[in-house]
Amino acid sequence: MSSNTAQEGKVLLTLILKHHPGLTLDDVQSRLKASQWWSRFPIEGTRVVSWTVAMGLGQIVMLEVPPHLVPQVNLELERSAWGVFSTEVYTSYDFVPVRERIKQRVRDGGQ
Repeated sequence: MSSNTAQEGKVLLTLILKHHPGLTLDDVQSRLKASQWWSRFPIEGTRVVSWTVAMGLGQIVMLEVPPHLVPQVNLELERSAWGVFSTEVYTSYDFVPVRERIKQRVRDGGQ
């Protein structure tokens, strides 16, 4: 992910897609297919930064999103993910450049 995402007018969304208890993999796949998940998500205009499966939890997706598309991402989650996943969404940012500035400031005697 580029360190100038904020300057490019984009935000990071971290989505936690937790599997509903009691659903088997076949149930999950069937429901995702029925909701057209694989063709509808992620929406056009966004970029997948990472998509990880966390065993026992579900999926963790990080999207780079222009702010004006955040409502459409939410709408698509409501349309095609609900009933399969419970969702948590967090706005986040790339901390690497901030960390580097802090390290330099500390090296230079600051806090």
